[in-house]
Amino acid sequence: MEQKVGKGSLCYKEPPFILSSASVVGTKEGEGPLAEEFDCIGSDDKFGQDNWEAAESSLQQEALTLALGKAKKKPEDIRYLFAGDLLGQLIASSFGLKRFQIPFFGLYGACSTCGEALALSSMTVAAGYADYAAAVTSSHFASAEKQFRFPLEYANQRPAAATWTVTGGGAFVLGKKQDESGALAKITGITTGKIVDFGVKDSMNMGAVMAPAACELIAQHFADFSRAPKEYDAVITGDLGLVGQEILLDLLREKHVDIADIHQDCGIVIYDNQAQGTGSGGSGCGCSAVTLSARYLPKLASGEWRRILFVPTGALLSPVSFNEGASIPGIAHGIVIESIKEDCERRS
Repeated sequence: MEQKVGKGSLCYKEPPFILSSASVVGTKEGEGPLAEEFDCIGSDDKFGQDNWEAAESSLQQEALTLALGKAKKKPEDIRYLFAGDLLGQLIASSFGLKRFQIPFFGLYGACSTCGEALALSSMTVAAGYADYAAAVTSSHFASAEKQFRFPLEYANQRPAAATWTVTGGGAFVLGKKQDESGALAKITGITTGKIVDFGVKDSMNMGAVMAPAACELIAQHFADFSRAPKEYDAVITGDLGLVGQEILLDLLREKHVDIADIHQDCGIVIYDNQAQGTGSGGSGCGCSAVTLSARYLPKLASGEWRRILFVPTGALLSPVSFNEGASIPGIAHGIVIESIKEDCERRS
């Protein structure tokens, strides 16, 4: 069976399973609508560390520890670890995960990194290069603001289009087959995104930067798989926020694709934007990761949903290029995740 489909997708002959996932978040996320669904909420945003960067590393460490425990796996059972964050040289990942001593691939896809990590780990397992692999991502409001925008002490005003970087870490353990601990869902295919640049230079409007990339990815996905939106319970973007969502839906309608009835955005659902003052919504590598783990995988695990297209979105923002006057490119990656509930019922 040919696994390559269309111009940029794979449809797995033997889909890998998501055996477990875990979500660890900060205090603001713990005050939002998904509070009861996260695995762990920190009592303070430094997580017992001396600085923000070390705090973010602890997010990854705790998330992976929890995910391994749920899957009843030890670090030595995992063949490869795919992880990334927003910080320079991926220091949240390299410092946070070094103690696990798992062969490591460091990834940078900005806020789309969760999709990139899931895509590569699923490819690795589906191809037979690993029985088990893990995907981990994180972000932290304070470490991201410090690197990309302003020191917190500056207390700058934020425009309504701005998104709030999520303090959170998500981890996923993938396996070639289900073990005694079962599985949450299966990854049946992926669509890899292209770099899309619409010339946006506003670093406070990440939704406008990422929406064109999400549009191209979603349209390509439906074309590659010869599917229509109605064949999905939801198309879930990573962190477009309210502004980016509106742009995305308009751009897709121009391509004669309408997902308005099934579209959800992790950045919109993770906060109560009005009550919490988060502007357009949430963003960051941790945004889509913790929301997938806490909100969406349980819907697939229970059989409430059958199939979703998960599309983490990223703004490839660099302080260097931005200060040189360059525009901000965007990227998105698509992961097809399906329920195994029907498979289990058939086997029983």
